[in-house]
Amino acid sequence: MDAPVRVCRNRKSILQESRGPVTASVPAESNEGTGERSGDAAFPHSARLLRHADFERVYKQGRKHFSPSLTVFYLLRQATPEGAKDGMGIRIGFTVGRALGGAVQRNRMKRRLREAVRLSKPWPKADVDVVINPKKIVQTMEFEALLNEVRQAFVVIERKLSKVREGGSESPKPEAGRPS
Repeated sequence: MDAPVRVCRNRKSILQESRGPVTASVPAESNEGTGERSGDAAFPHSARLLRHADFERVYKQGRKHFSPSLTVFYLLRQATPEGAKDGMGIRIGFTVGRALGGAVQRNRMKRRLREAVRLSKPWPKADVDVVINPKKIVQTMEFEALLNEVRQAFVVIERKLSKVREGGSESPKPEAGRPS
């Protein structure tokens, strides 16, 4: 006589028996340049620019740095009273517009930028808010090239802010020779 048939099997178990175990595969290039994260190397929450008002202030009052694949806006933060919510040091935000692709592409660009910023430590020492606005090329460029551009942007910001601190106050206009 035939063996009894199990009636309570669900569809998932039937598919797994017929196909074998199901695993997700990730293309190797998406993991390039990323190492293991440790607690001190993570991108801390206090270093993130999150509020809409902060983004608007950086856009309106800050300066710009242009590179082939990024536009970086930055603004030196004014001294805040003790116990204020705004943290010390650099705070970084990312804006990726809808024109750069669907949600999946935009989120991938933000992940790549966050990782490039995380690996670009040490960051400028000043209390500065930075907004990084990528261009479409960020989707396809090599991660090392992106990492170098982010590092170069931080070097430029550090240099410009040190001039502001040494020479007093500088007008918050875009860099010379660049239209607004």
